[in-house]
Amino acid sequence: MARTKDPAIRLRLIERAAQMLRAREPITLRSVVADTGLSTMAVYTYFGSMDGLWRAMRQEGFTRLAARLAAVAPSADPVRDLAALGAAYVSNALAHPDLYRVMFDSGFDLEDPAAADEGLLHFVRAVERAREAGRFPGGTDAPALATRTWIVGHGLASLTAAGPLPREALSAGPALLTAVFVDAGDDPVQCGRSVAEGWTL
Repeated sequence: MARTKDPAIRLRLIERAAQMLRAREPITLRSVVADTGLSTMAVYTYFGSMDGLWRAMRQEGFTRLAARLAAVAPSADPVRDLAALGAAYVSNALAHPDLYRVMFDSGFDLEDPAAADEGLLHFVRAVERAREAGRFPGGTDAPALATRTWIVGHGLASLTAAGPLPREALSAGPALLTAVFVDAGDDPVQCGRSVAEGWTL
């Protein structure tokens, strides 16, 4: 009779591999289970191979991002919500820098590619709500504006979570997002207030 797989062990191996990556330690079949009390067979049991472990690491990163974005509760101000989603994106990267690096710096496919799309969809929905509320002109391309918002968050996260800039650089977020949203047609004064309220790290 096959043993039931323990999700806690699977997650433990994913997080250990991610931490080793951050520490620039070589990740091998033996090193990833060293000092865990597990045998190398655990990698095969839970991931099938080392490539499977890398895919699972990427998947975990996108899964956590989607969960973090989903936790941003919609308010009466959809532009505020867009800024809050951008801040949540950055906060997730700062909370999980090891997994964040694997998400965008790996040649391995995802176990479930839809997880990556789900993150962007949160931004798209907020843009659509803002358009319906009259904050953006009717011709606004929701996916394009959502992508630009994602790019702001990704740029700041990449440069501060594991990059060359100090955390103080995150203070540029509101100005960057305000510029993006005003360019899309929002009122500058109202936009500035909305973004300032939403951008909380």
